[in-house]
Amino acid sequence: MRLTLTSDLWWKNAVIYCLDVETYKDGDGDGVGDFRGLTQQIDHLRGMGVTCVWLMPFFPTPNRDDGYDIADFYAIDPRLGTFGEFVEFVRTARDRGLRVIADLVVNHTSDRHPWFLDARSSRDSRYRDWYVWSDRPEPDDPDAVVFPDEENSFWEWDEKTGQYYLHSFYKHQPDLNVANPEVRDEITRILGFWMELGLSGFRMDAVPFLVENIRGKVPDQSKFLGDLRAFMNRRDGGAVLLGEVNLPYDDLLHYFGGGNGDRLTMCFDFIGMQNVYLSMARGDAGPLAKALRERPRPPKDCQWASFLRNHDELTLDKLSDAERQEVFDAFGPEKDMQVFGRGLRRRLPSMLGGDPRRIKMAYSLMFSLPGTPVLFYGEEIGLSENLDVKGRTAVRVPMQWGPEQGGGFTTADEPRLRVPMPEGRYGPERVNVSDQRRDPDSLLAWITKLIEYYRECPELAWGEYTVLDAGNDAVFAHRADVDDATVVAVHNLADADAEIVLTLENLDGQVMLTDLFTGDDVEVTEDGKARLSLGPYDCRWLRTTRGGGSPDQAGPQARS
Repeated sequence: MRLTLTSDLWWKNAVIYCLDVETYKDGDGDGVGDFRGLTQQIDHLRGMGVTCVWLMPFFPTPNRDDGYDIADFYAIDPRLGTFGEFVEFVRTARDRGLRVIADLVVNHTSDRHPWFLDARSSRDSRYRDWYVWSDRPEPDDPDAVVFPDEENSFWEWDEKTGQYYLHSFYKHQPDLNVANPEVRDEITRILGFWMELGLSGFRMDAVPFLVENIRGKVPDQSKFLGDLRAFMNRRDGGAVLLGEVNLPYDDLLHYFGGGNGDRLTMCFDFIGMQNVYLSMARGDAGPLAKALRERPRPPKDCQWASFLRNHDELTLDKLSDAERQEVFDAFGPEKDMQVFGRGLRRRLPSMLGGDPRRIKMAYSLMFSLPGTPVLFYGEEIGLSENLDVKGRTAVRVPMQWGPEQGGGFTTADEPRLRVPMPEGRYGPERVNVSDQRRDPDSLLAWITKLIEYYRECPELAWGEYTVLDAGNDAVFAHRADVDDATVVAVHNLADADAEIVLTLENLDGQVMLTDLFTGDDVEVTEDGKARLSLGPYDCRWLRTTRGGGSPDQAGPQARS
């Protein structure tokens, strides 16, 4: 495989950082995060090596679902700032080399959106057909209800007009009728509006729900995704459409598009993520190895997105009941730590008991996996959850910048925090950016190092990957190859020493592996054998070199 120019495929080896403006940094002292505060912290993101910021919804909202119930797609929530402050943030991010994408939540609106208020005013109203109505509720699959703790149906009765409306999520989030050409045109206008203000793409929320609602009503429901992608490419050839598609691999591949990958640019690898946790729970690399061997190759110029945590519950829905229970037992044994019967409402540090060895190994694994890494804000410092808060919102705590009162997030005497900060072991006096910046052994320093080496290893982002047999159930090993250069990543998932021998074929005379973290060399014998000693929860990134030497000169460089 030859490395090609990457100027228009910046997302291929990007580092994406997801944040909620409301919980990131309060810039005006009112106790609510805002764009002014976010702009003040751009250099923190640049210093880590982040290349793309993903903004969770920042639109006007009744805030019954953390902003995912949108009441106006063309405005800024006044609590978070003004259009001027938004544009200033995007401009400042661009000046620092960061692109900005935002959540595209168009499967539904808030029930307080003017479109829906009009739609439910009369069966003959202007926006009636912008939503999905029925004289009788269609049969529901109880197992498919997204929020079984609060909803038992996809249909809600509207008293005034005497019909039911569809809501794939909460009843206060009526589904848009994307089969209506007017709705599809409006969604395109929304994309164009925000791209004109500087966005480089979108993370598309709940893609299967959006597309399934069109099925049977237009010839090819996924053509809608292709139309959106084509529109974005006309505006900006490097724009990205990152899809939330939590489906089995065979079903998911369709959302990338055909051989040209003309629909979604990227998709999250939910199956790989869930098997990371199953492997860590067992101390057995088998589930992750199996998942990656089965994961299909995306179309040319498309990419998988790798992650350990996101803004929702840690879903385990693609595991069997028994496998899910194993993860619950290991990382969330109390019922209060679980949610919807399918996931965990915890962040990684608390799930791993605060063990720095396991935490650092887990992030090393994530950054080395084939795909584009995505971080959820606060992961770089080991931010934890607040289980006193209801549901999945428990993980959306304010960012902790310093040890002082308010955690450096706000100077307000009585901040209006929707989610209070954790206390005790994970409180801001013990977990914060300020302290970790001065500690070379901190998690922040480790994440920064991982990002640096990830960006210097185009093999990981662009290469062909192969899962290796380590000869030890606890060790996950894989290699990535591009342009006659190879990176081998090895991770010990168990709390025990491991001695392994890897067989590395087709190295074309390269007889040494150089550890990127330590600079140590590991000999590769003439028959391709490399022997490694690993400590408990140890991790190694090794690049092929000829006769030893600097790994920085061993392979191609690809920065975009």
